[in-house]
Amino acid sequence: QVQLIESGGGLVQAGGSLRLSCAASGATGNMYAMGWFRQAPGKERELAAGINWSFGDTYYAESVEGRFTISKETAKNTVYLQMAGLKPEDTAVYYCAASRFSYRRSDLYEYWGQGTQVTVSS
Repeated sequence: QVQLIESGGGLVQAGGSLRLSCAASGATGNMYAMGWFRQAPGKERELAAGINWSFGDTYYAESVEGRFTISKETAKNTVYLQMAGLKPEDTAVYYCAASRFSYRRSDLYEYWGQGTQVTVSS
């Protein structure tokens, strides 16, 4: 089992920036990837960004490409999501997740954090 703890959500104005952090603990030796999902009210949860834990290959959803950056700090078992140019439509609960199999396939993420709210005001 992998435990994930997110931090860094909050309220920000449109055009602003925010950084989310997620610390992993437990059986992290089997982790292949970590990622950030988001779920807005009334919408399905989507994989916003994912990163291969060993080589750092990344995936971004089209909706965040060029504005969000996922990165990792292996020694701390921590993944970050730097969000810039935020828009009201980025408002959602953001979830950290981990996978033993894939960084770009949303259906293969197995472990989940509790979620952190990001609200972007217009």
